[in-house]
Amino acid sequence: MKELYDVVVIGGGPAGLTAALYLARARYRVVVVEKEQFGGQIVITEEVVNYPGVEHTSGRALTESMRRQAQHFGAEFLLAEVTELEMSGNIKKVKTSRGELSCFGVLLAAGAHPRKVGFQGEEEFRGRGIAYCATCDGEFFTGRDVFVIGGGFAAAEESVFLTKYARHVTILIRGNGFSCAPSAAEPALKHEKITVLTNREVIEVSGESTLECLRYRNTVTGEITEYRPPGGENFGVFVFAGYEPATDLVRGTAECDERGYIVTDRLMKTSCEGLYAAGDVCIKPLRQVVTAVGDGALAATELERYAAAMQKKTGFHPEQPSAVSSGKLPDISEKNADSRSTGSAGTFTPEMTAQLSAMFDKMSSALILELYLADTPLSEELKNYAEELAGLTEKIQLKTIRLSDPDSVPVKAEELPCVRVCRKDGEWSGLAFHGVPGGHEFTSFVLGLYNTAGPGQPLDEKTLSDVREISGTVNMKILVSLSCTMCPELVTAAQRIAAENPFVTAEVYDLNHFPALKDRYQVMSVPCLVINDGKKVVFGKKNVGQVVELINSL
Repeated sequence: MKELYDVVVIGGGPAGLTAALYLARARYRVVVVEKEQFGGQIVITEEVVNYPGVEHTSGRALTESMRRQAQHFGAEFLLAEVTELEMSGNIKKVKTSRGELSCFGVLLAAGAHPRKVGFQGEEEFRGRGIAYCATCDGEFFTGRDVFVIGGGFAAAEESVFLTKYARHVTILIRGNGFSCAPSAAEPALKHEKITVLTNREVIEVSGESTLECLRYRNTVTGEITEYRPPGGENFGVFVFAGYEPATDLVRGTAECDERGYIVTDRLMKTSCEGLYAAGDVCIKPLRQVVTAVGDGALAATELERYAAAMQKKTGFHPEQPSAVSSGKLPDISEKNADSRSTGSAGTFTPEMTAQLSAMFDKMSSALILELYLADTPLSEELKNYAEELAGLTEKIQLKTIRLSDPDSVPVKAEELPCVRVCRKDGEWSGLAFHGVPGGHEFTSFVLGLYNTAGPGQPLDEKTLSDVREISGTVNMKILVSLSCTMCPELVTAAQRIAAENPFVTAEVYDLNHFPALKDRYQVMSVPCLVINDGKKVVFGKKNVGQVVELINSL
């Protein structure tokens, strides 16, 4: 079976990357499936100082090194969302947003996502004052007051990060102090712009279109405090109240405890045959990178034995991985999309060029990039970016339209610069990017080209049918920050729909250059999806199916 894997790893954090490294080095064919970004939650951590053997690094640098190690031994990588597992029989099926994978064993290492507290108004004001990621949304509260809910490591670290933007940060801890190590809490406790209040519980947030009031209770005295910002200005509430395990895929298939954490034995095996788990999805007393790495290594060694036994039992032998040069990145297009980003717009490293060349080779048809430019440095940056991109392939042509040109009507002056993706006949595909598609939007922009030119990222039959059945004009604006790790999933989903359905458009805006949109839709968090000029405004990452549901709810 040519497309058979020994193991499919779900989740590209430290646990999954370590498992991939061990499996590939042992000559077992393994693919890591990640729906957001390779590296997991740790990539938003600026400083890692307690990983043995590494005195000082960032979360992103540490996990990128892990990914490259695994890749060097032949591990494969797929940027996609796993939608369903079929664990019966000798050959397991892993269904993803980009096709189905067959394997002997599965490792669930999907990590966890931020936990909501549940106070009144939390969901209502998400994106309009309530936030969960300091890196993505901290800038929206420059010069304003910010409250942080939580008393763990994330609350302590992110509070210090928020002082880069906020006028003042107040931490509300439900208990009588930080629950993390004293060394982790010390920077927050000693920071001149941070106030720490213990034994405080948030009751509610309220307001009209944005946050206007925060009420919290002293759990010891019962005293209720009401905060309203001076002059009616905006303020923010960041929730760092722990994480929930991403185990929805295996609920009902493998045993989980009452909190949703998956039950494993000491060898990381679950109650389901062929399914192992590692990292933050598991029941464990300590959730750190070092423990996730240990889980991944142990699970991998057990999966090696399991895969070997299944090869003998079935007579099937997946193709063994081949070691690759450390400078060669996996194919960005159909099977191995990578989440790397550009360092500076318009400059492609040799590694990026290798990715792009592989994708261009698979594109079914040529494209035209229409550049709508003004006499600004940002327009010049977009022009250079597009010219360098087009210089890598004959399948991309450029058409430059200056603001003074009479046929520049499709794009408003206040929305320049803009690149619109057109098919080879010159017809607009419905995809556009306003600004320069660098940062975390590099890969989503490239995938937009691939989806427009074809064959595109595969969708399951039901989702594809739902996308094609959308009727009536649907205009989507996706408001993003190039530093946000959660934006690309929504961008890619919206663009995939627009590329498939002629009634739908998907235009992406880098809010750093279009602040008027932030004010118009009262955006205080990214990503933000605006459908039909504000008829529906939602926040947070979404996949194709979720975006289709939002469209159909209009």
